Amino acid sequence: MSTTASPWRWIPSLYFGQGLPYVVVMTLSVILYKNLGLDNTDIALYTSWLYLPWVIKPLWSPLIELVHTKRAWIVAMQFLIGLALAMVALTLPGPQAFKLSLAVFWLMAFASASHDIAADGFYMLALPRRSQAAFVGVRSTFYRLANIGGQGGLVYLAGELQERTGSMTTAWSLVFGLLGGLFVLMAVYHWLILPRPALDVETPEAARPPGGLLTGFASVFAEFFRKPGIGVGIGFLLLYRFPEAQLLKLAAPFLLDTIGAGGLGLSNKQVGIAYGTVGLTALTLGGLAGGWIISRVGLKRALWPLVLLMHVPNLAFLILALTQPDSLLVISLALAVEQLGYGLGFTVYLMTMMWLAEGPHKTAHYALCTGFMALGMMLPGMWSGWLQAQLGYLHFFIWVLIATVPSFVMTALIRVPADYGRKD
Repeated sequence: MSTTASPWRWIPSLYFGQGLPYVVVMTLSVILYKNLGLDNTDIALYTSWLYLPWVIKPLWSPLIELVHTKRAWIVAMQFLIGLALAMVALTLPGPQAFKLSLAVFWLMAFASASHDIAADGFYMLALPRRSQAAFVGVRSTFYRLANIGGQGGLVYLAGELQERTGSMTTAWSLVFGLLGGLFVLMAVYHWLILPRPALDVETPEAARPPGGLLTGFASVFAEFFRKPGIGVGIGFLLLYRFPEAQLLKLAAPFLLDTIGAGGLGLSNKQVGIAYGTVGLTALTLGGLAGGWIISRVGLKRALWPLVLLMHVPNLAFLILALTQPDSLLVISLALAVEQLGYGLGFTVYLMTMMWLAEGPHKTAHYALCTGFMALGMMLPGMWSGWLQAQLGYLHFFIWVLIATVPSFVMTALIRVPADYGRKD
């Protein structure tokens, strides 16, 4: 077992493992239920509720801070996620496929949220601070590669298997069974290869806050809310992705819906290529570039350029809705532009969360930040399907552009140190 390891041996696989269950719960579930015949209103509502474990994960984040090591939590949660994926594969052929699979997605979401807490805390413990900004682009890249593997490769695979088997249910069952096996192998790999940083230890009984675990929870939470400027920071976390939270739930249904319904009429395989592969490759490149830019000039100087590059390309969806092109190349290029901008802008969000989490309880405080991030995605996502049904795709994408205003307001209000994120 490794006591030290190059970051390149574990950061890519750790954040690929963090991204894959998230994309399964948040994106593959949308495409799965669209394929099973649910309407956009129900899809957006029920899959948005799956954000809840990420919203409330700060409630148990001190447990991961205080009990056992982050390394042990990572391995255990990856085994549990593998089990949940296998359970989805078993539920889909049954008569209660929607209800049972949704229940298992909830289990997977809780395991994935716990894995996120441990992985993000482990990242900050295992890397020196001067390396964290440089590797934020790498972790974002492999997180996005998990999106490509899930939203691109697995959606394409589901389409291919459906053509071969003649059954969409069978196709998705095979996909989820394959994923379950992959996650068990990933857990074994990380059990063997993850380093053992000196700081990653279970909090000794004597060092825990007096009054027990509950008092420790309250102490850790209170410390976060006493940080200077935390009100603006929370507002930034809630509203920075306000337009994207609504767009994300309707992007795949828009691509899959018929021309008559205002969509683009693509097949699963075409969505896997255009949105899940070309688009997310561009998003990955944007994440790498954004991390590099921040490491060179610092978060403060990079803030406005990257925020603008994130939101302005949302025009791509409006143009697609206006023209409804039938060329997969044109659609892929438009999605690539939008996703490249999103990748650049999302690095700002990651670095801001790391800045807000600074302090002795950075694992729990980072979990609080990601909880606010999830809440900012959950609430707008819940109504987005209903709103699209009322407005149609064209006017919905116009609304998404208007919805960038709160993000710009919070960007103007946030105050980050001049040199934060810049590599020495």
